[in-house]
Amino acid sequence: MIHFDISTLKKDLNLLEEKTNSPDFWSNTNKSAPILSKIKELKNKIDLYTKLNSDLVHIENLNDLLMLEYDSELLEELTKYLIDIEKNVNKLEIATLFSGKYDRNNAILTLHPGAGGTESQDWVQMLYRMYSRWATANGYTIKELDFMEGEEAGIKSVTFLVSGEYSYGYLKGEMGVHRLVRISPFDSGGRRHTSFASLEVLPEITDDIKLEINPEDLRIDTYRASRCRRSTYKQNRFSSKNYSYTYKYCCILPI
Repeated sequence: MIHFDISTLKKDLNLLEEKTNSPDFWSNTNKSAPILSKIKELKNKIDLYTKLNSDLVHIENLNDLLMLEYDSELLEELTKYLIDIEKNVNKLEIATLFSGKYDRNNAILTLHPGAGGTESQDWVQMLYRMYSRWATANGYTIKELDFMEGEEAGIKSVTFLVSGEYSYGYLKGEMGVHRLVRISPFDSGGRRHTSFASLEVLPEITDDIKLEINPEDLRIDTYRASRCRRSTYKQNRFSSKNYSYTYKYCCILPI
């Protein structure tokens, strides 16, 4: 069961908006950016909650009218509101579930083919097309970061950025090895092949992240300096009809 406390969200929003009134708030973008992002997130949740309440009241009124007298147009309008409210409830539920540290961040996806050669490379291309279409259909943007085309068909490797709110939260569950079993279009014998492709999903880290290193986790080893820092060794061999010999030389690089 999901707990959604609208009063706490409104309280948090008011506290963050008070910070924006500080004289030095806008002078430091590194500090203001995450606060503005959080304000936007809270406003979206509150607005969606308000809309759901308004739609529920409207649905109750339509239902009362239909109970008094049947009207096909009212029934059609009621059905439309019910479909919309179901979508918005699911959207609010998912947004509430996304409580991870990086769930709101953009997602960086990398696809690699597994064993299977052309079969797996073709499977990677299918997956890339599938995730691209899903992102476009849900209002996300795609940016290709790295692409290596297959020798015969498909893709050897592809890395792309999915930008949009909660893109990492939605896609992090896709990470792993994906398998496809099919009649191969590349096999003249029409045999069944199993293809594998690995998907890595990482959150895009923003500039406001803070790395904290505990001094207790560090181990410092101190060594006495030597006369040389590095040596390189090379051996060559020469030979002739009557004799052969080997010579060596060592190059010392001073500190």
